[in-house]
Amino acid sequence: MSTSLKNQTCQACSVGAPLIQPEAYQSLLDQLSDWHIITVDHIDRLTKVYSFKNFKKALDFANQVGEIAETAGHHPALLVEWGQVTVTWWSHEAGGLHQNDFIMAAKTDALF
Repeated sequence: MSTSLKNQTCQACSVGAPLIQPEAYQSLLDQLSDWHIITVDHIDRLTKVYSFKNFKKALDFANQVGEIAETAGHHPALLVEWGQVTVTWWSHEAGGLHQNDFIMAAKTDALF
């Protein structure tokens, strides 16, 4: 049995790192809850909106995501609004979706 995504560790990712191919997206999405693939500027990204009772709880969650991102050396786009946080992962250096993005999405869910 393979290790769940949330228990995996991000690997160093650089320009030219192998991206996840679109035909493999669904099997990885099946291991996550309510994440979606979007394309922005021709780059696939993994995104999810989390809901909260107020701005303070949303901000606290965004800060927790920031902490795990800093620890992993892999950073998402975070949009904090009243009652929600949109988290978007993609591998900037590699220019698309890497295994690291799915790992970090699972770790983000674990925080929630």
